[in-house]
Amino acid sequence: MTTGHPARVPVVALVASAGGLDALARVLGPLPADLPAAVLVAQHLEPDRASHLTGILAGRTALRVAEAADGDELRPGLVLVVPAGRHLLLTLEQRIVLVDAGALPPARPSADLLLATLAVTCGPRALAVVLTGKGTDAQAGIRAVARCGGTVFAQDQPTSAHFGMPDAAIGTGLVDAVLPLSGIAAAVLDHVGGGRGGLSHYDGGYPS
Repeated sequence: MTTGHPARVPVVALVASAGGLDALARVLGPLPADLPAAVLVAQHLEPDRASHLTGILAGRTALRVAEAADGDELRPGLVLVVPAGRHLLLTLEQRIVLVDAGALPPARPSADLLLATLAVTCGPRALAVVLTGKGTDAQAGIRAVARCGGTVFAQDQPTSAHFGMPDAAIGTGLVDAVLPLSGIAAAVLDHVGGGRGGLSHYDGGYPS
């Protein structure tokens, strides 16, 4: 049995689809090993193919990276990657629950499901980052994050390989900052308290 509440830290959810590998690596790469936040990664993957996403990301960042498993606990400095063919949910104790995705939509892993469960379990501690991808997955999820007091960043069009997911997010009017890919890591670090600027640079604004 663990003591205290190690999961009661900021939680950053990075969600992506087409073009996401490069985007995820470039966001995670600059983040320090002692990041004072837990990180969840949901990248759309072919459910019937072996995925090397976890290993690739582990080689691109100082953060600890592991494939998420049932019962895992959110911890600062730990990146948990949703496995192919599964959806990730969080319990009220902020432990991981994986459910089989099945053969039909939603997209797998679902950004909407992850973000909705993140919203209701983490509230203002949730930061959703919508990266490059086709389609509209994450649009409903960020509505939940915003409604529960969390924060949403989206990748801008010029740096997105595919702008469908970020554009759908931005279209809700609930995105707190639209950022170039090169600026997302610094914005995340500032938001969770690991940077020198605190939250002030990204408090509801749209940097140029």
